[in-house]
Amino acid sequence: MKITAVCLGQPEKLEGKSYKTGIFKTPVSGPVMVDAHGLVGDSIVNRKHHGGPDQAVYLEGSLTLDWWQEQLGKALAPGTFGENLVIEGLDNQDLAVGDQLKIGTVVLEVSAPRIPCATFSARMQDASFVKHYTRAARPGAYCRVLQGGLLETGTDVLWSASEKDRLLLREMIGFSFKSLPDAQQARYLAAPISERIRAQVTARTGIS
Repeated sequence: MKITAVCLGQPEKLEGKSYKTGIFKTPVSGPVMVDAHGLVGDSIVNRKHHGGPDQAVYLEGSLTLDWWQEQLGKALAPGTFGENLVIEGLDNQDLAVGDQLKIGTVVLEVSAPRIPCATFSARMQDASFVKHYTRAARPGAYCRVLQGGLLETGTDVLWSASEKDRLLLREMIGFSFKSLPDAQQARYLAAPISERIRAQVTARTGIS
């Protein structure tokens, strides 16, 4: 595996919308520094739902993007889904919370699936895209940065699967985290999930 694109974005307005978003990402050449807050120079506008130490980097696997291109019948330039990284040879369906990706000196840990929103649908110019993305069960991955450093296109990526109970990202979309059965709640809380999801999981019981 290797990085095939490193993408950054600046605040832009969506067509027909009054607000700005950081979903528009484009590939850059040369190395980019990544720290606990994400890629230096990348814009995160809606910090209620995006960004932060537990969702610092968003990545997509090239195999998943190839599948989407077939489904949509069109080419998807790197960054179309708002991703920071495209990883060659990776299928999103195989990723689980706690998996790690070592990229040079950088270490990323998967913390959450991408949950599609209205901004994503507007970006794709398809009002039904949230439903389409959810049904596909191939969500991209948010990651925390365990060790920072430089990211650059062409750098090898070593994917290390978590040895614990594998909470796959594709299992985590399409329902409310606030209404998990007790057994599933315990499973989620045992995994290194993002704080946003953890707060939803514990909202019903008040446990942490």
